[in-house]
Amino acid sequence: MPTLIAALVLTFTHLLAGRLDELHQLPRSRWLSVAGGVAVAYVFVHLLPELAHGQRVIEDSGFHPLRYLEHHAYLLALIGLSCFYGLERLIKAHRSDLPDDADTHASMFWLHIGAFAGYNALIGYILANRGADRPVELIWYTVAMSLHFLVNDVALQSDHQRLFVRRGRWILAASALVGCGTGLLTELSELAVSAVTAFVAGAIVLNVLKEELPTERNSRFGAFLAGALGYSALLLLL
Repeated sequence: MPTLIAALVLTFTHLLAGRLDELHQLPRSRWLSVAGGVAVAYVFVHLLPELAHGQRVIEDSGFHPLRYLEHHAYLLALIGLSCFYGLERLIKAHRSDLPDDADTHASMFWLHIGAFAGYNALIGYILANRGADRPVELIWYTVAMSLHFLVNDVALQSDHQRLFVRRGRWILAASALVGCGTGLLTELSELAVSAVTAFVAGAIVLNVLKEELPTERNSRFGAFLAGALGYSALLLLL
């Protein structure tokens, strides 16, 4: 039940994001910068240390498709970052050729939403493996990922406008539940959990920083830093 409630919180975030008009304005809302700081803090303080454990799991499993390379878990994090960086560049290049008030072409919309639906499903899958017997860890993960979803939704709505409001947010809301349900109903190996966690950690870093770094966003560094340091302190103290 705690895991199901957490999954519903993630789902509700997608339904709420489109109604918060003040988040879609420039200069960038300080609350989005705080949310980005929280997500990055969770990755660096909690998820990346788990990669060290994930690396040991991968080594002990005997599954080494890249035997000549070391640090397989960290490579998966790099792959996650690279995949979403490539996707972002593709969407931005397409978007730059359209009028400011035009929706993106359907093919680009479905590619973008499909990628993020898979991403959300992986986050939901990790949620199911946080363990209801560790409620504090479940809470920290849910808060960080809910705020991360909020940042993603604002970016996706900026790219796809009406298409995202009509269809995209509903698909993303459902995908988190599907991922969580898959994690609850299927018993997968610790190796699979470690691999998914590594991939998602890299993707989260890219998806947060791509929204904070562009100069046209007029991002709030102070708010980002406050979110990162504040959440890091909570994770380390509790």
